[in-house]
Amino acid sequence: MGRGKIEIKKIENQTARQVTFSKRRTGLMKKTRELSVLCDAHIGLIVFSATGKLFEFCSESYRMPQLIDRYLQTNGLRLPDLQDDREQLYHEMEVLRSETCKLELRLRPYHGHDLASIPPHELDGLEQQLEHSVLKVRERKNELMQQQLENLSRKRRMLEEDNNNMYRWLHEHNAAIEYQQAGIETPGEYQQFLEQFQYFNNDQVHQQQQEPNSVLQLATLPSEIDPNYHLQLAQPNLQNDPTPNIH
Repeated sequence: MGRGKIEIKKIENQTARQVTFSKRRTGLMKKTRELSVLCDAHIGLIVFSATGKLFEFCSESYRMPQLIDRYLQTNGLRLPDLQDDREQLYHEMEVLRSETCKLELRLRPYHGHDLASIPPHELDGLEQQLEHSVLKVRERKNELMQQQLENLSRKRRMLEEDNNNMYRWLHEHNAAIEYQQAGIETPGEYQQFLEQFQYFNNDQVHQQQQEPNSVLQLATLPSEIDPNYHLQLAQPNLQNDPTPNIH
């Protein structure tokens, strides 16, 4: 019976893969040596295993570097020479150094140096360039300042709104306390009492033209109340209040 065919694919089992690599590498080296001796062929064989180990074979009359150089010459290739790379690097450094010096010399007049050797027409061009640069810098500065002013204005409006909300809350809270202390019973009397506070608030806004935005200014009760407005005291609870009834 003939030898069965083996499917050519990667062997997943690591042990079997190493055994197969060792056997077939030995056979490959043997066939390469036979081909070199029988046919007088110049052969160079390089093999790297999966673990990175190197195996090589070279014809007896040559060495591996000689075969590689012959291969490169035949294909028109050339290995990089470290000496050539160093010389090229030095040349590039000299070019960059020369360009840097030229740029520094061109920038010196912009800093006010070496102006004596510059002719008048070049000074005019230099002046125009500097004025144009200053104009662009001022435009950018004004743009940034305008943005800052808009941000501050937005924050001021937010603080004013918070201040107004706090002021209204305190106003209503004080009105509710006065309502409880005065003993107002009917909603109509309570609404009339709130209108007294609202009237005083509007009069204060009219005098100041705007609400304060830095600190909270609390409104005080008017010193005089409408004489037509009467407060009705609630009757005390004699059962729960130990304080005697004062007429």
